[in-house]
Amino acid sequence: MTRPFSAWERSIAVRYLLTKRRNGGVALISIISFTAIALAVGALIITMSIMNGFRSELSAKILGFNGHAYVVGGDMTPDQRAAMVERIRAVPGVVQAMAVVESQALVQGPTAAAGAVVRGIAPDDLRATPIIAGAIKSGSMAAFGRGEDGGDEVLVGQKLADSLGLVAGDPISIMSPTGGATAFGTLPPRKSYVIGGLFSVGMSEYDQSFIYMPLAQAQLFFGRDAAVDFIEVKLDDPDKAPALKGALAAAAGPGSVVTDWTEKNRAYFGALQVERNVMRFIFMFIVALAALNIISGLVMLVKNKGRDIAILRTMGAGQGAILRIFFMSGALIGLAGTLFGLAFGLLFCLNIGAIQTFIEWVTGVQVFNADVYFLAHVPAKVDWTEVALVSIWSLLAAFTFTLLPAWRASRLDPVEALRYE
Repeated sequence: MTRPFSAWERSIAVRYLLTKRRNGGVALISIISFTAIALAVGALIITMSIMNGFRSELSAKILGFNGHAYVVGGDMTPDQRAAMVERIRAVPGVVQAMAVVESQALVQGPTAAAGAVVRGIAPDDLRATPIIAGAIKSGSMAAFGRGEDGGDEVLVGQKLADSLGLVAGDPISIMSPTGGATAFGTLPPRKSYVIGGLFSVGMSEYDQSFIYMPLAQAQLFFGRDAAVDFIEVKLDDPDKAPALKGALAAAAGPGSVVTDWTEKNRAYFGALQVERNVMRFIFMFIVALAALNIISGLVMLVKNKGRDIAILRTMGAGQGAILRIFFMSGALIGLAGTLFGLAFGLLFCLNIGAIQTFIEWVTGVQVFNADVYFLAHVPAKVDWTEVALVSIWSLLAAFTFTLLPAWRASRLDPVEALRYE
């Protein structure tokens, strides 16, 4: 009795898989099955990697630009607020805590006007925020916050300045939506500032709508007196935010309310997760359909090799040996298709930047518009656990669809197969 998957079984399986001439139709279907599996696996890896990259890049931009937790308290003096900020900074896991004034405003340049979000922040806190301090594209923040009232220099998003026809050093007019009473009625305050620098964080939503102003000037301009809108807290690990809410509330003191980024962006990140799960399901279904082609090839192979099967049976090959021979023929298609699909998908993801540049150079068309997709490039992040799951699913589908025609081949009656030969 020969052992399962012996050398002669493997050699016959490979010979049947590479059959030619009068059985060329079987080889053609095998090539189609191999190509379909490879393309489906590669497409699944590329799609999931790009979606992982989008989520990772957007999370990094959103959580780097905004806080991980927010503390809102009652009225307090600047000294009381400074003491509260120090207590929050002392909480383990907190890397930054800063007072912020934030309000919408109308901004105007020489050629156009637009709405914007003005964020007032202390100069030292802004310099300690890498996503802004490290993203100054022109000008500088050297004079940001100079003077008792914070000075008149602001930082403007690059896309916002471009839409207004402004560059670093130009004046920009800012109008507050809240006004004061005058003899002519309630008029919104308006003041001209100097653009000290232009920043670009690589996310169009922020680059075209945000302006940074010194905290003291923002309090004065928006009529906050000595108050602030909230304390923004950043952590060494954003995922710790929900667990640290209690500690942050205790450090902030009675009357404070603490929220975190998961509450503020719940709908957004939830939608990304749902979309990711749906796309995974769709492409896994496509992989299964691609593997289904193996059945067609093996059914034709079994029909064409009926005489060979009968001869093998009469020479002593058992049903198990016949089943294993045809199972290996189909499994090799699935294995080869999966491996080529993995190589194709991984190479595409690892060189996606060069591929994007090449396509744009050849076509002369910007295939990834930052104004539409928020990011300046196509991101791709390979999740090796997901790659392993894709590989297992592809092989499982190929092996499963191979079993039925292989089982039918093993049940073929040699007498009936040779009757008309």
